[in-house]
Amino acid sequence: MSQDVLSDQQRYLAQLLEAIQRCAWFLQQSRNKINWPIEGEWLVEHKKDVTLFETLAAINERFAKLQDSIASAMRHSALLAGESTDSFLKVLALFEKQGVVNATSDWQRCRAIRNIATHDYSTDYAQIAEHFNLLNELADILLVTSQRLLAWSAEQLQIFPASQDFATEFDTIFL
Repeated sequence: MSQDVLSDQQRYLAQLLEAIQRCAWFLQQSRNKINWPIEGEWLVEHKKDVTLFETLAAINERFAKLQDSIASAMRHSALLAGESTDSFLKVLALFEKQGVVNATSDWQRCRAIRNIATHDYSTDYAQIAEHFNLLNELADILLVTSQRLLAWSAEQLQIFPASQDFATEFDTIFL
């Protein structure tokens, strides 16, 4: 591998780390707009509240983007660390051993809940409330994972986010 290719790969990871900070901060800002937990009856009362449902849609999207960004960065970090990346389960196992991911099952729960949201068009407001309450709960797993992955990348690879544009905002999530 030439030095230019390695530099390009390191720069790419730095960009992914910055994307994680941005995604995490925006997800947290959207979550902060809602008084959790939400109830199905409350959603029925507010079923025409465009601002509320735009916020809930943003939470869905930002949760998915954060998980995708973390997954890309984990795979890329593993590659730069010389670890096997031929399956994402191996990547997850590596980061579970490294303490970045608490448990592979947590990651899979996050993946399952976001996939349900992508394909579920329910009008059962109790079910919708349950989905968003679970999404809110699982968001904490992704946020902690993102914090740990950034720390791991700095410690193990000496790679940091490409810019500090979202560093302060990202750090405030964990205060």
